[in-house]
Amino acid sequence: MTSPTSAAALTLPRIAALFAHHGTAYYGGEAISQTAHALQCAQLAERAGEDEALIVAALLHDVGHLMLAESSTTDMRHEEAAADALASLFDAAVTEPIRLHVAAKRYLCAIDPGYFDTLSPTSVHSLQLQGGVYDNGQAEAFAAKPHALEAVRLRRYDDLAKVIDLATPPLSHYLDMAARCLRHA
Repeated sequence: MTSPTSAAALTLPRIAALFAHHGTAYYGGEAISQTAHALQCAQLAERAGEDEALIVAALLHDVGHLMLAESSTTDMRHEEAAADALASLFDAAVTEPIRLHVAAKRYLCAIDPGYFDTLSPTSVHSLQLQGGVYDNGQAEAFAAKPHALEAVRLRRYDDLAKVIDLATPPLSHYLDMAARCLRHA
């Protein structure tokens, strides 16, 4: 049986509905909502001059949390759920930075001595649940993957996108961008 959040059912209107139904929930243990976090992340990518594919990835990097909230699943692999579900809509320029954004945190902790100290307490806790800091071999393997650099940039936007009451463009602004990035648009 196909779930309502399966890849076959995921469309831009369905993504908008996921944000409408579950986006007001707090983002992990942070003091902002899932939607505010997603919009701030996309805004940071847009302001940095990223291409539309990475801006859309920034918006949708945690859509797996919204999907899993709808199915009442507590699986911590939200990045895989999102990337797999979005693969029917977008190519790898959108889906792979999403798939790799958790690994990018593990990588950054391994290669940047000061990075760990910038993480929020919630991010430190989730890092442990996600496998902890990469060792040298794991870090090298991550860096060699296609889209690893984009995932690292997405990760840095993700870390900064936790400002309470920050004004951002509306979801529709970024969903219009997402429509331009669709596989067969």
